Amino acid sequence: MTDAFKEMYEVILNRRENPQEGSYTCYLFEKGLDKILKKCGEECTEMVIAAKNADNDELANEINDLFYHVAVLMAERGLTVEEVDDIMRERAKKIGNLKQFHTSDHNT
Repeated sequence: MTDAFKEMYEVILNRRENPQEGSYTCYLFEKGLDKILKKCGEECTEMVIAAKNADNDELANEINDLFYHVAVLMAERGLTVEEVDDIMRERAKKIGNLKQFHTSDHNT
């Protein structure tokens, strides 16, 4: 993960432990998992629309919004950046490896 993502995640954890009045992050934690998941879905949809519209500035902003809300979700569920990073590193080792797929004849 990038340093910026880790820094954002740390700020999110800090907001959870030290709530600040008027903080959007604190608002999300107060509303709970359903609200956080709803925002993840909304931001994902907005990212898809930005990609379809071929506006890279808008797309970059929507990706950042999605990353933020995913980080809030991670904090809510107690998932660390390191846990996600470990999986990402393992998957990166597999890039380029073709999987053999079983083909079946559905007509028989």
